[in-house]
Amino acid sequence: MVHAFIFPGQGSQSVGMGRDLAAAFAAAREVFEEVDETLRQKLSKLMFEGPAEELTLTGNAQPALMAVSLAALRVLEHEGGFSLKQKAAVVAGHSLGEYSALCAAGALPVGETARLLRLRGEAMQKAVPAGEGAMAALIGVELAQAAEICGEAAEGPEGQEVVETANDNGGGQVVISGHRPAVERAVELAKARGVRRAMLLPVSAPFHCALMAPAAEAMATALETAAIQPPVVPLIANASAAKATDPARIRDLLVEQVTATVRWRESVATMTALGVDSFLELGAGRVLTGLGKRLAPDAHAMAAGTPAEIEDVLKTL
Repeated sequence: MVHAFIFPGQGSQSVGMGRDLAAAFAAAREVFEEVDETLRQKLSKLMFEGPAEELTLTGNAQPALMAVSLAALRVLEHEGGFSLKQKAAVVAGHSLGEYSALCAAGALPVGETARLLRLRGEAMQKAVPAGEGAMAALIGVELAQAAEICGEAAEGPEGQEVVETANDNGGGQVVISGHRPAVERAVELAKARGVRRAMLLPVSAPFHCALMAPAAEAMATALETAAIQPPVVPLIANASAAKATDPARIRDLLVEQVTATVRWRESVATMTALGVDSFLELGAGRVLTGLGKRLAPDAHAMAAGTPAEIEDVLKTL
């Protein structure tokens, strides 16, 4: 099988994630300790014990999800006696998961990745005042129809507002993002047009739209000094849905990603076109595993975020 190692994004976090890995494996504990030390915070304690409200804060959730992904990878490599380069043809991650993917592929060290994700989370939270932005999921819609709905909903009574496609997850699922009134109008338009389901999401900011421009500027500054190395296998990037290996190009894509649509449907199509027939999701939850089964039904999809899952994965790799 040709494997893609893929890494989840925000929304996959839950209290208790990574706790069993840390209890069972020294390789996992080392990752959590490095992240704690870098951030000067017992982030691992927050992950293992909560409270959920604090873990869900963007500045905590982003480095925490990366830590669990990298802990799972390190355990898999240690227990299996191999490296990612030996088993994966490509890597990809959903939104913040792109940083996890780059770290896994040796483009960034764990500590630097945690620092960048803390900054990214805080910058995204600060970009839009609380309550002014929103996101919504449209289920049973294709990207072109979602974009058309957004175009109409952007025309508000007080002039043009932002509402854009944020995530093209595939399987008829598109997430939109922007000014709250415009997103609410888009939800009503979608319902009127027979879209199967349209609902506001419980998020703290309108990610992956033009309102995130201040966060993109903050990341551009932070990434200028980040020592990005060529990944050991290509990254399939969110913003381009294409292979990226050049550090300068990766840096640009990470900045673009903050305001651009996460092109996950196209990314999976790119990976299957490259011969990938097995998707391994590393980290918390199974969101991407579920999407993989819908987007590439003939491919093998599995998750590795707990000791039991890792044991099962090792029988396959």
